[in-house]
Amino acid sequence: MKCDRCQNTAAYSRKYSGESLCSECFSNSILRKTARTISKYNMIQNGELVCVAVSGGKDSLALLHVLSKMAKNHNFRIHAVTIDEGIPGYRDEALDIVRDFCVRLGVEHTIYPYKDLFGLTLDESLKQNEDDRLSSCSICGTFRRRAMDHAAMQIGADIIATGHNLDDTLQTFVINTLSGDTNKIGWMDPDTSNNTLRKIKPFCEIYESEIVFYAFTNNLPFQTEPCPHTNEGIRTEIREFLNKLENSHSGIKNNMYRSVLKISQTMKDANHKEKIKCANCGAECTGKVCSVCKMIVDLRD
Repeated sequence: MKCDRCQNTAAYSRKYSGESLCSECFSNSILRKTARTISKYNMIQNGELVCVAVSGGKDSLALLHVLSKMAKNHNFRIHAVTIDEGIPGYRDEALDIVRDFCVRLGVEHTIYPYKDLFGLTLDESLKQNEDDRLSSCSICGTFRRRAMDHAAMQIGADIIATGHNLDDTLQTFVINTLSGDTNKIGWMDPDTSNNTLRKIKPFCEIYESEIVFYAFTNNLPFQTEPCPHTNEGIRTEIREFLNKLENSHSGIKNNMYRSVLKISQTMKDANHKEKIKCANCGAECTGKVCSVCKMIVDLRD
């Protein structure tokens, strides 16, 4: 089978578009698609410093690889940051991989351990919260977000870039829907250009399977052993369900992603509307007319 773009031997079949691509053309397509996403959502501006969250997995290392290539031809800088949760037998391998890879790319790299930031590792935190109904992923996620915010401020970054892909977005949408947390759906809009410290996801329009192939075809080292806490949440089940649908109906993830964006924008607009107390019935309203008693809302404190 020949590559549809250069007629070299094809190495990847993109089922949802019907394309067959060689390794080089495939890699270039990922670079171009990432660049279009960054441009479309105003993710990076001239002269900015991007704090790249690098865990040692395929997504974050692929993102670091792509952004390092782009930074050479565009006016922005990158600094890799790794958060060390202190998970025995798991995180040490990833730290070594990231260190070596950053040296190979010539990218500055800093490690921030939970122990230094919070006074305890993830495992120590879980032991203290054994009776808590929150999953280890929920607790770790809270710590990680705080750690990344701290890291970005420490290095003077304008942006935090993560390797979250299209599949991650769909999974998060389903999780938020099933949990009834509709407010969080409004936070999923890729355009964060109005935020003081922007958090961007340049891979948000790229399938996870394509990130995997990008990593393999570019010989990127990454940790293959999953986090020991991975299967404690519902995300794995949702991932398998969506992958099964995609295998049977090519492109369905792209369709769902477009729907998620529309829903997220609607929720974002709704979340930003100021709630005003109706002087007639006391209900909190977001418009000029009360949704409960249909009277004109008195715009007072």
